[in-house]
Amino acid sequence: MTLIKRVFIILRSIAISYFISLLMLMVFALLLAYTNISESTIPIVTFVVSLVSVFIGSSIAMIKIRENGLINGGLVGLIYVLVLYVLSSIFVTGFGLNGFSFSMIIFNVLIGMIGGIIGVNMIKEERIKR
Repeated sequence: MTLIKRVFIILRSIAISYFISLLMLMVFALLLAYTNISESTIPIVTFVVSLVSVFIGSSIAMIKIRENGLINGGLVGLIYVLVLYVLSSIFVTGFGLNGFSFSMIIFNVLIGMIGGIIGVNMIKEERIKR
């Protein structure tokens, strides 16, 4: 697979991850607005939403790329969270990195690696069944 095609697949999977995040956060916003859920749950929910989105995105990318799930999946997680932080630093007044930010970066990269490994292995299991 060519490098350009691999980069395109990774970027597309990151876009899918952001779309999943958007949908999940919209559902959470509705729950927050119309139920008694406390606003103190926002950081935890955004953390979990980003992990789920990166996991799905990296798995999708590795199903298409079919190799180097650890590296490419970690790359999906890293780019996802770096773009998120660059946009936050541009649009959010007083944005700064703290311990929570660094843990979010680390966990997104790790979950991207796990999703990448699972995505590659899903393809291998399919080949074995045939």
